This record gives sequence, structure tokens and C-alpha cells, in this order.
Amino acid sequence: MRPRLSRRAGRRRPRLWVVAVVAVGLMGFLYYRPVKEYISTRHELTQRRAEVHALAREKATLERRLAASGTSEALIEEARRLGYVRPGEELFIVTGVKQWLRAHRAGTKP
Repeated sequence: MRPRLSRRAGRRRPRLWVVAVVAVGLMGFLYYRPVKEYISTRHELTQRRAEVHALAREKATLERRLAASGTSEALIEEARRLGYVRPGEELFIVTGVKQWLRAHRAGTKP
């Protein structure tokens, strides 16, 4: 004969496992959203840091260009780009360069 205490102990173990599995499942369910938000926020933070780094590089480049633009060489170069000429110089406007290049390339190729 078996004692009754043994049967009860045998029945409680499956219940204990069920309670433990349900508790772990509930904890996982409750932690899912915060963990997901944490990972998403961390990813966004990494992207923002990369963007800030790129903007800092661009700012440094622009600051160098600004410092260089104060020189007379940069001013002359920009004026030439805009089409200004010095007094006494003659301005020549050349048109049809693209058509000439196409014709020239077509004539030189075998």
C-alpha cells in the first residue's frame, strides 16, 4: 500500500510546472513591448548618431570653404564662373560645342 501523501505530491508537480510555464509566458508577454521599444530606440539612436556625424563633416567642409572664399583667388574664380570678365578682356561665347563633339567623335571612329 502506498501512502496518500505520495499521490498528492505526484499530482502537484504537473500543476507546479504548468504554473511555472504560465508565469514565464506571462513575463515574456509583459516584457515583449518594452524590449521591442528598447531595441527600436537603440537602432534609431544609432541612425541619428550617424546622421549627426555626417552633418558635422559637412559643416567642417562648409567652414573650410567659407574660410577659403574670403581669398581673392576664390573670388576671381567665382566671378569667372558667373561670366564676369576683367576690364580690357574680350568675352567669347561659344555655342554648339556638343554638336561639334558628336560630329568629331563620329568622324574619328572607324
